[in-house]
Amino acid sequence: MVIEGRTYTADLIIIGEEIFPGWWRKEGHSLCPEDLKLVVERKPEILVIGTGAYGAMDVPFETESFLEKKGIEAIWKPTAEAVEIFNNITSTKKAGAFHLTC
Repeated sequence: MVIEGRTYTADLIIIGEEIFPGWWRKEGHSLCPEDLKLVVERKPEILVIGTGAYGAMDVPFETESFLEKKGIEAIWKPTAEAVEIFNNITSTKKAGAFHLTC
């Protein structure tokens, strides 16, 4: 993923204008609520989740429900599609969590 001329090859989170590289998940290919602590603290309106090049990362119902209870709309798609969606969202209260492999 290239952001403002810098190439990222490891998973990352974007919140507003801030980039947090080196995002690590508790269970690798399953997204747990605690994996999104930083996102939830910042209270975005919408979170776009990139599930990997082939969509290998799962977003379990538990995580979906957790985000909904926090008032965060979640969209998850394979990463290339998720990036496109993220880039087209005009809200400044957006976040992205992108798995860049698999």
